[in-house]
Amino acid sequence: MIVEQIYTECLSQGSYYIESEGEAAIIDPLREIDSYIEKAAKGKAKIKYVFETHFHADFVSGHLSLSKKTGAPIIFGPNANPSYESIVAADGEKFRIGKISLELIHTPGHTMESSCYLLRDENDKEIAIFTGDTLFLGDVGRPDLAQGNKNTTKKYLAGQLFDSIRSKLMPLPDNITIYPAHGAGSACGKNMMDLTSDSLGNQKIVNYALRKDMTKEEFINEVTEGLVSPPNYFPSNVELNKKGYEDVSSIIKKSLHPVNIDEFNSLRKQNDILILDVRSKSLFSKGHIPGSLFIGLEGMFAPWAGTLIRNIKQKIIIVSQKGKEKEAISRLSRVGFDNVIGYLDGGYEKWSISSEKIKKIKSISAKEFIAEVNSLKKRNIYDVRSEDEFKIGHFPGAKNTPLNKIDKYISELEKKTPFYIYCKGGYRSVIAGSIINKCRDLKLINIEGGYDEIEKFNFFK
Repeated sequence: MIVEQIYTECLSQGSYYIESEGEAAIIDPLREIDSYIEKAAKGKAKIKYVFETHFHADFVSGHLSLSKKTGAPIIFGPNANPSYESIVAADGEKFRIGKISLELIHTPGHTMESSCYLLRDENDKEIAIFTGDTLFLGDVGRPDLAQGNKNTTKKYLAGQLFDSIRSKLMPLPDNITIYPAHGAGSACGKNMMDLTSDSLGNQKIVNYALRKDMTKEEFINEVTEGLVSPPNYFPSNVELNKKGYEDVSSIIKKSLHPVNIDEFNSLRKQNDILILDVRSKSLFSKGHIPGSLFIGLEGMFAPWAGTLIRNIKQKIIIVSQKGKEKEAISRLSRVGFDNVIGYLDGGYEKWSISSEKIKKIKSISAKEFIAEVNSLKKRNIYDVRSEDEFKIGHFPGAKNTPLNKIDKYISELEKKTPFYIYCKGGYRSVIAGSIINKCRDLKLINIEGGYDEIEKFNFFK
């Protein structure tokens, strides 16, 4: 028996490859499916089933493409209503993979079709459970993504989640392994651990939502408290996962189109075109095309693209380092952005030798920042981390302006130049800088290394 977790840091997402006696199953595959097919071929196994824990909101699953390529049926839990052929299985239904089996356990709450899959070995012993977005490590799935009528409020769904976890998951043996669909950094929960697998027994100790003496009312209140609005792209991804989508190979083929500098100059003047710079934060800061949005491949690229680019049908031209164009297109497609119309041939270097119009973001070290602000009577400092990060610790006098809400603060920033911005490590602050600089020229100063570096110095002399 082989159980392999395939974890994608960019999405904080775990998919799973399970193999036994020449048969394989995939749980919650990424949109790019080649790796699963290659694993099966290497093990001389046939992919027998594609299991989905629910209709994902934070990424486009590869279930449809994988099913079409392999002939393996797609399995959903009760209440699922996809627009394509699939098996909507019953609670408790078992599926054989070689000498082992996966039992579907219906666990409504995150969504009404949410289900987990219990892995049993050849002796029918319970080995592991793939919990999707029902149970995370340190947290549970948020109950506000499937709302739509009076019967599916977040409190109602939270109540469903409590019942599911208490009646279906917690009675399982403490020594079984939990394999969730997401880890820390995902917007599908609010308190996830950095671990990507753990025993159920340990989670009963460390997970606030699994307290033995917790009442249903307490669970509902604690799970729904402090939920931030989900990213704008979530509903669109659910629709793609329900109704279907174009194969990613076709998306890459049509999007991997070099745009010469003359065509680029013409296109960038159009209001419906977004110039997306995916290079490193340091390269972007040193020089970039005016009006371009920075979201670097080095960080949580896809979730931030989904959060900050309001429309998944947005026409996009990529500016990347040489050889990174395909990666950018592929990672955008993971969250449903399939309308990349090309990439700048020759990249920023081509632009820099053909135009005098270059923008920069002034960046200084944390040490320089401390020295500068200590000499100022009035400090204009903005922290673009989340509200929770800000509460844990921040530079004295800084104002919290979370990146996902930065648009709301631009008018204020325009009146308070020069000003400093920082995040945790310097990635989000450069994204914020690119958004701010799209509006007008402002005296913005970015702190390299962010709060992680600032903390290493005494705040004041």
